[in-house]
Amino acid sequence: MTESGHTDRTAAERPAKDRPWVMRTYAGHSTAEASNALYRTNLAKGQTGLSVAFDLPTQTGYDPDSPLSRGEVGKVGVPVPHLGEMRTLFTDIPLTSMNTSMTINAVAMWMLAMYQVVAEEQNPDLSPEEVAEQLAGTTQNDIIKEYLSRGTYAFPPEASMRLIADMIAYTVHRIPKWNPINICSYHLQEAGATPVQELAYALSTAIAVLDRVKESGQVSEDDFEKVVGRISFFVNAGVRFIEETCKMRAFVQLWDEIARDRYGVQDPKMRRFRYGVQVNSLGLTEAQPENNVQRIVLEMLGVTLSKDARARALQLPAWNEALGLPRPWDQQWSLRLQQVLAFESDLLEYDDIFEGSHVIEAKVAELVAGAKAEIERVQDMGGAIAAVDYMKSELVSSHAARRARIESGEEVIVGVNKFETTEPSPLTADLDGAIMAADPEAERTARASVEAWKAGRDEAEVAEALAALAAAAKTDENLMAPTLVAARAGATTGEWAATLREVFGEYRGPTGVSGAVAAEAGAELAAVRERVRATGEELGGRLRLLVGKPGLDGHSNGAEQVAVRARDAGFEVVYQGIRLTPAQIVAAAVAEDVHCIGLSILSGSHMELVPDVLEGLAEAGLGDIPVIVGGIIPDADGRRLRELGVAAVYTPKDYGLTEIMGGIVDVIRAAHDLD
Repeated sequence: MTESGHTDRTAAERPAKDRPWVMRTYAGHSTAEASNALYRTNLAKGQTGLSVAFDLPTQTGYDPDSPLSRGEVGKVGVPVPHLGEMRTLFTDIPLTSMNTSMTINAVAMWMLAMYQVVAEEQNPDLSPEEVAEQLAGTTQNDIIKEYLSRGTYAFPPEASMRLIADMIAYTVHRIPKWNPINICSYHLQEAGATPVQELAYALSTAIAVLDRVKESGQVSEDDFEKVVGRISFFVNAGVRFIEETCKMRAFVQLWDEIARDRYGVQDPKMRRFRYGVQVNSLGLTEAQPENNVQRIVLEMLGVTLSKDARARALQLPAWNEALGLPRPWDQQWSLRLQQVLAFESDLLEYDDIFEGSHVIEAKVAELVAGAKAEIERVQDMGGAIAAVDYMKSELVSSHAARRARIESGEEVIVGVNKFETTEPSPLTADLDGAIMAADPEAERTARASVEAWKAGRDEAEVAEALAALAAAAKTDENLMAPTLVAARAGATTGEWAATLREVFGEYRGPTGVSGAVAAEAGAELAAVRERVRATGEELGGRLRLLVGKPGLDGHSNGAEQVAVRARDAGFEVVYQGIRLTPAQIVAAAVAEDVHCIGLSILSGSHMELVPDVLEGLAEAGLGDIPVIVGGIIPDADGRRLRELGVAAVYTPKDYGLTEIMGGIVDVIRAAHDLD
């Protein structure tokens, strides 16, 4: 016995520790060169895998010189418009010994093709087949959640599902260590999903994908078990970490049953629920952002405490992500949180600590029963693709209910709607210095890169490759082979996507607003509704609010909630969904004769896109229409926007939607000199 009363044990007597999960930092910004330097720095600090964040033009299949890319290049990730930039991104990072996760969906096939070609170039002594066999990693490749929550889709549902099935078949046969799809419930929770909805809609997506692969006939019955075994999931973990622990145990149980009963998978290893996690960024607060550190730790515990349902890979946001782009030091802090848990605590020394817990078992059973009922409801509608509109409306309704609970104080957010008094924080004493600014030259650099790339390639070879891709897209041929040819020839991301858009057509996802159920938001809503009615009478009709999302930012949750609350407050709401140019927003303002325009931008492109809208309104003779802006907007940018003529700026700390509705009435009345 030691003096402290503990028994010393030799190393041989101590229980064997589990291997830690893969530790990643979701990273990428400005340019491929800057992102490469960041990756190599993070790997040197002990990170054990890469998680690549692409910018919005890359995610949605546009080159940096597209009009839709204005203001978005290099903002939320790295631009990769061609093979040369993919080479730069992974310079001095050996891809055959790396585990790389690429958060890419609509153009996942294209990114995997370029990744494979770069790996081949790094290993000239090996055949392409030998290189492919060594590649390990994940492409997210979940298009259904893009329609439901994130908005970075490029093609209609059926065509997108065809691309996914082609990729899965190709990787199972050629890149056996690759996870070709990462069913992503992360954004579902951010869009308002309850644990039951997150379980049900993610698993319904997996069912739709597996059924599509089976129908394609590209994988034999003998190999289909391998397809199920390569399906992975990407899950959100919120601050209610007991409930999140139970959710993960429910996922494990449900997936095992689906794989066994629906698809006849006999090997238990192939039925294992393999998942990675990004803990909840939506729950991070701009107010008292230091509280986000303990939120992140609690969320991490929810997916690591239970050995039988432990994450295989984990990435944490930084404490200041509600303020803007984290700095390298902030990302290091998040990595160290993981390392302390894995290497200093005794977490990995024990079997599952929840086994036999009546509380945990009862909660898991409740979640499983609820998820099964919701999965059955989706299947009765014809499956996940057919039920997209239904699921979207359900998510918007759930999110509205949560917002109402926060506004009423029923759901407590420390530092936001309770315990709001605070000492000055040294972390945010210099707010503009507490985040990293994206390189303002990134867009110009990327445009120049594309121009130089096109000047140095064989245009005839590119044209031939793209023509072959278009021809193959009109058949049932697997599109991975012609995509690889196009990548080797030097086609760009925008050219590959444009070629398939020509064949498959364009698509606009549902907004979920019209079908959303109104949520009670407190007695103050009635007072605002009366002000909306009275002001409309004074102006000779019902007040009309245009909610616009300029640029490529697909994070539509805020815009949808504003639209729903505005509808419930008595406004006539014009909301056409995501991905609009400033010119389209101005045209809608003219056509609908609106009284106010609300712009929602969370990608950091507000300083480019908002002035474009203001200039367009002035040119159309509508410069007197008040414009308000919401998003993750640093104080300095907010001041500049108001100087340019924006009537009001709202950021995540402004959580009271009904209060915002009152503010909209104020700016309309001020614009018409009614007070």
